[in-house]
Amino acid sequence: MRKIITSIMAILMVILILFGTQRYLSSKTGTNVSSDKVLNLYNWGDYIDPALLKKFTKETGYRVSYETFDSNEAMYTKIKQGGTSYDLAVPSDYMIQKMKREKLLLPIDHSKLTGIGNYDNRFLNQSFDKNNRYSLPYFWGTLGIIYNDKYVNAKDIQHWDDLWSPQFKNQIMLVDSARDGLAIPLITQNKSVNDKSRADLAAAQAKLRTLMPNIKAIVADEIKMYMAQNEASIAVTYSGEAAEALSNNKHLHYIVPSEGSNLWFDNIVMPKTAKHKAAAYAFLNFISEPKNAAQNAEYIGYATPNKKAVALLPKAIRDDKQFYPSNQTVSHLQVYDDLGQTWTERYNDAFLEFKMTQR
Repeated sequence: MRKIITSIMAILMVILILFGTQRYLSSKTGTNVSSDKVLNLYNWGDYIDPALLKKFTKETGYRVSYETFDSNEAMYTKIKQGGTSYDLAVPSDYMIQKMKREKLLLPIDHSKLTGIGNYDNRFLNQSFDKNNRYSLPYFWGTLGIIYNDKYVNAKDIQHWDDLWSPQFKNQIMLVDSARDGLAIPLITQNKSVNDKSRADLAAAQAKLRTLMPNIKAIVADEIKMYMAQNEASIAVTYSGEAAEALSNNKHLHYIVPSEGSNLWFDNIVMPKTAKHKAAAYAFLNFISEPKNAAQNAEYIGYATPNKKAVALLPKAIRDDKQFYPSNQTVSHLQVYDDLGQTWTERYNDAFLEFKMTQR
């Protein structure tokens, strides 16, 4: 009897181990898988169509372990610590520059890429990664202004300086970001958004302080919800956030001031600890295919840098100048550089001092 019980226990243990292994390999949220037939992807939350992950697995045989982060800084810290081996990650422009400088990234072998020719040249060879040696563009967008036509006339809010109009007292929601908040007065004063002059930064802070009477709130992700619910007349935020707000309120519109703004990128990189390079290149090629990139752009709502994918999007999307602006508008946009620790702290301090003046 003991032998029979022992045999049954052994069989049960095998079943449990096999079941546990299957769950482990199939996880797409928060599991760093070590199997050779897997891709460990580190990305922002809800930043890819889940159907594409299933399609990738079906086409290539690589299971996807999908972990998420909520800020570039959190992503950077985890990768720098090195305790987890990600095959691909999706940082923003300035963070790519920082990670590259600190040797946290592997160069990308362009000879293994099959779809790099699908990308719009305007979004390649950016200052943060010349010749795209370490990254491929994933999504891009702008910093701009949302306004509600129930309360604001379009002609009254076309430029950054319009935000200072007395008619908008206590009506503006401002994104809670030092770089974005200070970029606005810097641009209005014909300065670079990457300015490293103490005098220029002080002047930008002083001008931003005079905007405070018009500020209703300084918030982050909640902006899209508040604007969709008619909680404010105007907001300064990112194009992707604006797209979601506009989809929930027909009275909302998004503009990028013609004098310039921020052009941001989220690019795919290969961390130096990547263990599954074949899977990584398979995914880079998969997501570069126009059909897949177009499907992803429709799901996420952000602008795709894949020019062949843009051609596959519905006409209403690809012709929407709010989110696919003209070449002339793009030519006036500026990409954030990594300012280094000292200047990053100065920008953060200047914005914090501004926030402290809020009523």
